[in-house]
Amino acid sequence: MTTMTRPLPVPADWRDFLALTKPGVMRLVVYTGLCGLLAAPATVDPVLGFTAILCIALAAGAAGALNQWYESDLDAKMKRTRGRPLPAGRMDRQSALHFGVGLGAFAVILMGLAINLLSATILAGSILFYVVIYTVWLKRRTPQNIVIGGAAGAFPPVIGWAAATGHVSALPLMMFALVFLWTPPHFWALALFVKTDYANAGVPMLPVVAGERVTRTQIGLYTVPMVAVAIAPWPLGLTHAIYGVVATLASAFFGLLAFRVATRRTQAEDRMRPEKRLFAYSIAYLFVIFGALVADRFLA
Repeated sequence: MTTMTRPLPVPADWRDFLALTKPGVMRLVVYTGLCGLLAAPATVDPVLGFTAILCIALAAGAAGALNQWYESDLDAKMKRTRGRPLPAGRMDRQSALHFGVGLGAFAVILMGLAINLLSATILAGSILFYVVIYTVWLKRRTPQNIVIGGAAGAFPPVIGWAAATGHVSALPLMMFALVFLWTPPHFWALALFVKTDYANAGVPMLPVVAGERVTRTQIGLYTVPMVAVAIAPWPLGLTHAIYGVVATLASAFFGLLAFRVATRRTQAEDRMRPEKRLFAYSIAYLFVIFGALVADRFLA
């Protein structure tokens, strides 16, 4: 009689560890951090600049890994995340934990030794905020999770600026506020067309607990101060016309898309095109705004 044996699980390889860092999210984090560094009124040694951006990337990867370590049970219940290394069974949770902690510690220590203590401190704070405040405390408890937790993704331009100058001033704080206010419309647009996933996983995202109508209204309401903050550096004299014109035009289009989402009444999943357009454009929007900030610094 033949004995049936279960095949051994395939061990994790480098691609699984890379997936653990959420490279899609990391691209935006690294980009805004780089723009914060380049827009700062300081000349940065290329090697030190590269080191600072590397530390930001490693810290973002560490936060992503620790997020997936803690949320592996939620990821297993959601269609768009069940293929990640932990829920798919390609990696054990202890390996993910050790990888995330080690990567984060290395990033903070390297930033402190090679760059400056201020940027290292903010970097450490951003990791802890994302993992402890957002992932552990807020995400499973309140529909305001993404509002407060959005601060975690708003730190990179401040870190880049602090790495270049050794201090923080009004402009990087306004960029922090921009990303902070941008996060709810960005994520709630996504949540509107993947709300079933969040409901199945028991995550209290706003469309799940308050409904689609309230979510649409909140997207519109958060867009108003976001647009104001995006344009404000120009009239305040913190930037020149290059940034001001680009920010005004890009923000006006964001506002138009948000208005269309906010005023829609249908709940049909096959008619979610405005929500998908807003979500896609919101990513491009930050790339444009921060790119304009750097262009304004060097061309104005």
